[in-house]
Amino acid sequence: MSIYLFIILGGNIMENNKSSVTALITAYGRAYHSINEWPKIFDDFLAKELIEEEYESISYNLAASINFFSPEKAELCKDKESALKAVIQNQIAPISLSRSRYSESMLELAIKFGVKQYVILGAGFDTFAFRNKELLKHIDIFELDHPATQELKLSRIKKAGWEIPKNLHFITVDFSKDNFVEEIKKSTFDTNKLSFYSWLGVTYYLSREEILNTLKGIGNISKKGSSIIFDYPDESIFDDEKPTRRVKNMIYAAMQNGEPMKSSFSCKELVSDLEKAGFLLYEHLTPSEIDEKYFKGRNDDYHAFENVNFALAVKE
Repeated sequence: MSIYLFIILGGNIMENNKSSVTALITAYGRAYHSINEWPKIFDDFLAKELIEEEYESISYNLAASINFFSPEKAELCKDKESALKAVIQNQIAPISLSRSRYSESMLELAIKFGVKQYVILGAGFDTFAFRNKELLKHIDIFELDHPATQELKLSRIKKAGWEIPKNLHFITVDFSKDNFVEEIKKSTFDTNKLSFYSWLGVTYYLSREEILNTLKGIGNISKKGSSIIFDYPDESIFDDEKPTRRVKNMIYAAMQNGEPMKSSFSCKELVSDLEKAGFLLYEHLTPSEIDEKYFKGRNDDYHAFENVNFALAVKE
């Protein structure tokens, strides 16, 4: 495993299932923010309970990565805590915190308009179902992820002593091999109910054709008025001269982990592909708009990631 994905995070678990690395790091960023920072961009106050075993080792390795991620800040960080804070705020947490805040805010609104099913594609260590007991009265939740990741998550839920709600459904899918549409159709998912999909942190690593096919698959099983939120990189991300250092870090780390970033879109291209899949782009947030919406007025180093956009699309 590359040092850029923080070496020795979990022994054999990490060696055997790289997908868990991303899930653990994302959960760590949410946990650190909830415990240590204010005001909250997104408060996942349960995240740490799922990653207790890895929390300290991730902290150590992230702090040690300061020279790679933020060399300009390395000399100013005199201890582990300041180095860790710099890496978290600059590199690790901005995208996941803001996209999770956006997704769950839009979900709450969608529930008011009749959404009955929430589908999380690539759920990782998502804790929505355990943080929102009132909303659970109105929806069924379907979490889709790799079998190994879900096995690990379920073991952590059991260890934490959490009760799994009856309307939370786990669907194991290896997205590189399985047809997720066929897998979800085997569950209690109802194609006649309005659904809301979150598809976060995934499009970067798929080809444009794979993204379009996924959208078409979702469209084929979704009632008119259903919606999907996802994040995606814009058309300038692979331009050697335009991306910032932290964007280049993200690209390089993905490549080193054997999961290279494959696609980017202009907004015009995105609209075209969504229409081919039967969706209309309802809302689009650029980095400057994300910064204004979620990071304005902060006294720390949090800012929206350059070249990363959020999209909300609705089934026609």
